[in-house]
Amino acid sequence: MSISLLNNVSSLAAENQLDITSANLQKTLQQLSSGSRINSGADDAAGLAIADGLAANQAALTQSAQNATDGVGVLQVADGALSQVTALLNRAVTLATEASSSTVSSSQDAAIDNEYQAILTEIGNINSTTNFNGQAVFGQSLSVYTSDGTSTGSNSFTITPAAIDTGTLALSGTKLDNATDAQAALTAITAAISTVSLERGTVGATIEQLQAASSVMTTENQNLATAQNNITSADVGQTVANMTKYSILEQTGMAALQQSNQAQQSVLKLLQ
Repeated sequence: MSISLLNNVSSLAAENQLDITSANLQKTLQQLSSGSRINSGADDAAGLAIADGLAANQAALTQSAQNATDGVGVLQVADGALSQVTALLNRAVTLATEASSSTVSSSQDAAIDNEYQAILTEIGNINSTTNFNGQAVFGQSLSVYTSDGTSTGSNSFTITPAAIDTGTLALSGTKLDNATDAQAALTAITAAISTVSLERGTVGATIEQLQAASSVMTTENQNLATAQNNITSADVGQTVANMTKYSILEQTGMAALQQSNQAQQSVLKLLQ
């Protein structure tokens, strides 16, 4: 075996391996402290790209679920208002039925008609003042947009609760000031109740549709979160095992480096 003073090859090899071990140990410690297997693009470039894409999908789905919830809120406001209109119309039916009888005096007819006209005014007020987040609910077209962040995963739900003013309900000009007018008004009121009932059914069906869409998006979001977690999260058990391994290798590497440096000093014995 040749003996050389210029290069300590064994020392260089031990030092190089020690650097590799130390780098692996630092990477393992970072994974443990962060809980993430991927802390930079160098750790897993492909995995990082996939995880970032999944995160974008999750963000889109989370907001889309909120959009759907807001849409449900609009429709629930509309349904509540329509319920009030139905209650008012039911009272109008009572008044019209009462006024349709010739046994009611003219003064009573006038009082009944005054209440009836107040009901019509209130229905108009409900139509014009009901709003959600500052936007009118009835007679307006609102769009609820949902997406999973992809070009093919978007959808748009159009919400258009019909206007419920006296003109739309064909109640304009109806009166209860005499039996003949009251009987004609009763027919119109009954038809208006059917119209409002139909609108409530449409609103209810759309609420169910939006709630179903929100449920699907929530489930999809959970699945994406699981997939992202599988890619990025560190396996704590495996990572701890790696830390133990690299800690031991670092100690043995330092011992090997020390031994290789001491071996070089044996050349001095030849000079004694």
